[in-house]
Amino acid sequence: MAEEKLLLDFDKKEYSNELLVSLYLKMLKPRLIEEKMLILLRQGKISKWFSGIGQEAISVGITSALRKDEYILPMHRNLGVFTTREIPMYRLFSQWQGKANGFTNGRDRSFHFGTQEYNIVGMISHLGPQLGVACGIALGNLLKNNNKVTAVFTGEGGTSEGDVHEALNIASVWNLPVLFCIENNGYGLSTPTSEQYNCKNLADRGVGYGMESHIIDGNNVLEVYDKVNRLAESIRQNPRPVLLEFKTFRMRGHEEASGTKYVPEELMQHWGLKDPIENYKEYLIENGIFSVEEDLQKRSIIKADIDSHWQRANEEEKIQVDLDKELKDVYKTVDFKEILPEKSSKELRLIDAISEGLKEGMRKYNDLVIMGQDIADYGGVFKITEGFVSAFGKDRVRNTPICESAIISAAYGLSVNSMKAIVEMQFADFVSSGFNPIVNLLAKSHYRWSQSADVVVRMPCGGGVGAGPFHSQTNEAWFTKTPGLKVVYPAFPADAKGLLLTSIEDSNPVLFFEHKALYRSVRQEVPEGYYTIPFGKAALLQEGNDITIISYGAGVHWVLETLEKYSEINADVIDLRTLQPLDIETILSSVKKTGKAIILQEDSMFGGIASDISALIMENCFRYLDAPVKRVASLETPIPFEPSLESQYLAKNRFEKELQDLLKF
Repeated sequence: MAEEKLLLDFDKKEYSNELLVSLYLKMLKPRLIEEKMLILLRQGKISKWFSGIGQEAISVGITSALRKDEYILPMHRNLGVFTTREIPMYRLFSQWQGKANGFTNGRDRSFHFGTQEYNIVGMISHLGPQLGVACGIALGNLLKNNNKVTAVFTGEGGTSEGDVHEALNIASVWNLPVLFCIENNGYGLSTPTSEQYNCKNLADRGVGYGMESHIIDGNNVLEVYDKVNRLAESIRQNPRPVLLEFKTFRMRGHEEASGTKYVPEELMQHWGLKDPIENYKEYLIENGIFSVEEDLQKRSIIKADIDSHWQRANEEEKIQVDLDKELKDVYKTVDFKEILPEKSSKELRLIDAISEGLKEGMRKYNDLVIMGQDIADYGGVFKITEGFVSAFGKDRVRNTPICESAIISAAYGLSVNSMKAIVEMQFADFVSSGFNPIVNLLAKSHYRWSQSADVVVRMPCGGGVGAGPFHSQTNEAWFTKTPGLKVVYPAFPADAKGLLLTSIEDSNPVLFFEHKALYRSVRQEVPEGYYTIPFGKAALLQEGNDITIISYGAGVHWVLETLEKYSEINADVIDLRTLQPLDIETILSSVKKTGKAIILQEDSMFGGIASDISALIMENCFRYLDAPVKRVASLETPIPFEPSLESQYLAKNRFEKELQDLLKF
């Protein structure tokens, strides 16, 4: 033991004995909770457990060094973060049992939760996006000039993810006040570090990002606390990112069912001798700072407290199943107040109307930040944000590195920090690189822990411009089937401006589709000033009794062009405008009147929105129908660039015949 103690060289520096003892008790508490949980796990009273035994010094040291109003983003093995932030134990126990006093209403387990009350943002299993969220929170702090630090945890295994690289790069480029804390505990589940990376130390990567980095003994709570405390004080005065690698070890399995048979016994013994709590306790006792009697007394008190809180959580009733609540909580309730347009108007192209909408939103919300590739001085590839830097400044109109995933995660972080964000995908096709945080983070956030994701993702999309397979998709169907997202797809300039402002007002994540072929080809009188248009309200462009025609985006214009050729066709023409929420009432009411329905979409057929609308009509209007519901869509191929091939691909050229055939049925 004497040799190993040299490896844990405790140096109290100027810190008081009171602080030193408090650090010990803060480590002891999660250790004793864990020991209780392992017993309960074997008894079948909890379902799963991710153990942080042996890593308590990191969680406790970092959390103790940060202020309570500074955000921490922990992972599975960071129980010490939650207990050091003094979350009542019964609430943690309720969370782990899926009860109402927890933080997710039984919708997520273990440490998959956040709480604004304690400034903690819980993890998602995809790991990497966590660091991007921290970047967004830190950006918010930087813009607010509030001298706060953000700390985010990941493991050495998680550092293999591309999102981690993206987040580190963003933080360095933007000089964000964030501590990136890598708990290098030897294994990612069963994969050893030798199979995760091929450098000696993960901290060495800091050089590549132009970032300060440090290696810290993660089992030495005084070293952790001292280093983080000094860095945090420095970062508050001189904002910058710092990469920290904490050397430690995972003494239990990835989760208890995994076991540790794959770990060499000598390695377990070595790290067992370096136990952060036992070594630190011996140091305190040997130096007369703490006594054996005090230790026994404190342990007894903590254990009794744990048992009391466990009993309270155990006696709590199981969560009440409430279908209405489940459905309602997918989205944050928005108190929408329609702002009517001014009488004055001017003719604008679709692209100009979107630009005007963005300007109005930026003027109204000083905490709104626009992010995207080349959107600042260059004005974006479509010049929609041209002149925005001179109007709103580079802090709020931010060029980003090419890293869609981390930027969307950062936008979410801004929302966590009570700000608004708009992210421009240079092309809607590129959203695939940011798909994970949209569908797994933004979409699920409010349902999981009541945290809104106040983010608009602008999606320049669509064919007809010879841009080929990587720049021409209209991929709304990727998102309309994901609960928690709203999907907007205007066809006209006036709608685009009003719906964009509604999107900015909304506290839920919105995918805002803008058809590139309409940018400069469609003009309309657009009201001046600030106005909103409600989501879930389609526009009835023409009225008739022969047939119901349903479309959105460029498809609406294809419909109107076709009908100009056939003045005898008396049709209801419905422009959906928003796909989620969908104006089902207008659709069904029209079909019940006309008895026939045709749905036109630019996307390929299978799995598209037209299929769902067709099913809704069949389920609700079957006895009113005089013909089968007809869907018209583009070919089941990627979209080609050569004009004749692209023309063949698009549904536009098949719509006229399908419409005539249905009318004749």
